[in-house]
Amino acid sequence: MLKKLFPYMGGYKRLALITPLLMVLEVACELALPRFMANIVDVGIVQGDLNYILKMGGIMLVLALCSMTCGMLGAKFAAIVGQGFGANLRRGIYNKVQDFSFADIDRFSSASLITRITNDVNAIQMMVTMALRMLVRAPVMLVAALAVAISINAELAVVMLVTIPLLVIAIGVLMSMCNRLFQVLQKRIDALNGTIQENLVAIRVVKAFVREGYEKTKFKASNDALTKATINVDMRVIAMIPIMMMAMNGATAAVLYLGGGQVIGGEMLIGDLSSFITYIFQILMSVMMLGMSFLQLSRSIACARRINEVLETEPSIEDGPLTPAELPEAKGQVEFQNVDFKYDAGGTGENVLCGIDLTIQPGEFIAVVGGTGTGKSSLVNLIPRFYDVSGGAVLLDGVDVRDYPLEELRKRIGMVLQNNVLFTGTIRENLLWGRADATEEEMIQAAKNAQAYDFVMAFPDGFDTQMTQGGTNVSGGQKQRLCIARAMLRHPAVLILDDSTSAVDTATD
Repeated sequence: MLKKLFPYMGGYKRLALITPLLMVLEVACELALPRFMANIVDVGIVQGDLNYILKMGGIMLVLALCSMTCGMLGAKFAAIVGQGFGANLRRGIYNKVQDFSFADIDRFSSASLITRITNDVNAIQMMVTMALRMLVRAPVMLVAALAVAISINAELAVVMLVTIPLLVIAIGVLMSMCNRLFQVLQKRIDALNGTIQENLVAIRVVKAFVREGYEKTKFKASNDALTKATINVDMRVIAMIPIMMMAMNGATAAVLYLGGGQVIGGEMLIGDLSSFITYIFQILMSVMMLGMSFLQLSRSIACARRINEVLETEPSIEDGPLTPAELPEAKGQVEFQNVDFKYDAGGTGENVLCGIDLTIQPGEFIAVVGGTGTGKSSLVNLIPRFYDVSGGAVLLDGVDVRDYPLEELRKRIGMVLQNNVLFTGTIRENLLWGRADATEEEMIQAAKNAQAYDFVMAFPDGFDTQMTQGGTNVSGGQKQRLCIARAMLRHPAVLILDDSTSAVDTATD
């Protein structure tokens, strides 16, 4: 799972190679320190040689500085690589989502996509940072320290050869338990994000119907489910600490008991025993770091699986085979030929539209009238290919819309959706969404045509008035008229108004 994400390392591969080398140098310096300390104890102090002690102390100081420098640079480079990788991965997922059709987004849900772009990416980002340091440092330290310990006293090293396999088994059991729990945890985060998103988007409805209590109860249920899932994971993770401490203390006690006997019997020097104990701590700390890294790796694999689901999803609606040069002149003729349509995700499996035959000539105004739920919006959503037909064909200027490049198709269509959306920014910036290269005169004319010019100029800043998120600082009717102006500014061959004046007063309508 994680291997599939390596291409998102982007321009950080060089630092990703340098960081492990720095970790190896740090480990080498740390491994040398106990041996120099042993020499000070066994030679310098025993012989009373101050110059030797100072010499060894000076070397230790240089090694400590080198270790610190390598550690700091390694931490810095690992952080840069992790953050850069996370940024590239978020960008990749976001760009992929932009290619999704409405059906693809419905399948994942917007709340789940937000979790994957934020929380899941953060987990993998932390894993990359940890892997470049801990997953290099810990194995090198473990193997090298164990080798040095064996070279000092092979008999005492048997203690570690017994302790380490027991720890590995314990870590393996914890990982197998946590793997499934991490998947549950991420789904609980999805659910919580969905609850919050729905509440904030519909906060006016919640307050209008005095449903704050109900929403709090619903949030509590999602929040409690996430808390429970987190506790289930944490209880397994923290079990590693007492296991590690028992192993570390038990191994140290065994080494002191056996090594102390050897020191008393003259078979081992005190300095060697002191350095051996230091290596014991280094070995066991390495095993602990590996254990924590593997647990983080387990969560990262669960997150990577969810991210790869998005990255590997082929958009259900893709560009058609024709090039812009092969397309006819934009006139605005729309034709439905025996069109059937049903929703694949979240639908009943039955056709929403069945056998639709309809031709709209350029310059014609057609009103689609019907009861609620009869498929009016579904009908017009087929023209810009927000969804694809289940049967038959929709033609624009004599060409099946499935043969158009999506960008070229939607350039020819202006659409005002049932749910009006304005973006954070100025009114000018929102209108220029319709056509970025429009002149000031064209923008003003579009506002006048949509009956929006007068109220825009009533604002102190006119077209430079700031819109809050969702356009909540203008009325529903004003928002609709701005959305109509945005669509009209495009000068589209086909203009679709999906109940776009529902909030407009009768005279303006």
